[in-house]
Amino acid sequence: MSLFCHRIEVKSVQTAGIIIEYNPMHDGHLYLLEQVRAQLGADTAFVGVMSGNFVQRGDFALLRKHARARAAVESGVDLVLELPLPWAVASAERFARGGVEILSATGVVTHLAFGSECGDAAALERLAEALHCEAFPALLRRELERGDSFPAARQRALAQLTSPKDAALLSDPNNILGVEYCKALLQKKSAIRPLTVRRAGTPYHGTDLVGAQPSATLLRTLLRSGERDRALALMPPVVRRVYEAEEAAGRAPVFRENAERAMLARLRSMTEADFARLDEGREGLYRRLYETSRSACSIEALLDETKTRRYARTRLSRMVLWAYLGLEPAAFPRQVPYLRVLAANGRGRELLGRMRKCAGLPILTKPADVRELPPVAGELFRQEVRATDLYTLAYPDLFAAAGGTEWREGPVILP
Repeated sequence: MSLFCHRIEVKSVQTAGIIIEYNPMHDGHLYLLEQVRAQLGADTAFVGVMSGNFVQRGDFALLRKHARARAAVESGVDLVLELPLPWAVASAERFARGGVEILSATGVVTHLAFGSECGDAAALERLAEALHCEAFPALLRRELERGDSFPAARQRALAQLTSPKDAALLSDPNNILGVEYCKALLQKKSAIRPLTVRRAGTPYHGTDLVGAQPSATLLRTLLRSGERDRALALMPPVVRRVYEAEEAAGRAPVFRENAERAMLARLRSMTEADFARLDEGREGLYRRLYETSRSACSIEALLDETKTRRYARTRLSRMVLWAYLGLEPAAFPRQVPYLRVLAANGRGRELLGRMRKCAGLPILTKPADVRELPPVAGELFRQEVRATDLYTLAYPDLFAAAGGTEWREGPVILP
């Protein structure tokens, strides 16, 4: 019997939560919204929890968060809440946990919808239950002792608790994130039901167009290589308009390379002890990063030289980003302290009205209102302010990189 107890009362109108980066939004994301409405009903409302100006793989978002939130609402998402920085730039487990925590705290979400390579929610739930099993940590340690990568060790350990067929699903990135979503729901004993749609089109990391749906990776690759017109032609019209407006204002595209010298300067000014505070696994990885940072002349060269079979490149990218932003994993908050609104339409405002009666966390619409919240909320918001000020230094036009925008910019409100 599944440990998930799905006892949600069937209602005529459902509210689906989605945990998103939209970096940038593409046709595959629109396809997910369409498929969820096909399953739950045409009147399904959507609440998105979106990463801010930095994303989970340890990189700068292509477009600033308010622009991406606008594109989301103009494309069918009703309400966009921010996934705060310490969850947005963390491991898949923490990323998922933060998103689920926010969706649960709204008090209005009935389903968590996400894309996956397998399209099989039951299989992902089985893997989540196995990860939650008491026997799993010991099995994982035994497999790690063989010296392989963490993903490979985890997959072998899970195969002993489920089946090799189920465990093999963790070879695909969207399946991995889906399992983490299911695990977070399980740990919270949430009544929110997982709903997955099989991913179509170009694979998650694909840089060659498959079918009509490009990946976000492909769009970023085209923009980075100067193929702007081709990238824009592959974007949904709404996203293209938002991108062009940001580009005209000197705020797009944002790439890590634009801030590379500042990042390298930060790394070279750090001591070995500073690097040690970035190594949440305490496995000595920080020493490799510290030594390489003394001579590397680009972030890509730094990552290439530091990466090993055991340590994933994304983990190293996050450590470099933490260093640049002045983040330390040990100081990350344990719980999300508020629900910050980035964008909403008319229906989203109706959802907010309901949330004000049932939400488990305070709702932040005006930046200045954070001063009325507990100190942990204020410290988190100041962290967001500092991070955004550093993000804007990667704008193509530095004259657009005014500081303090977090205090001045409220939610995007659309009809």
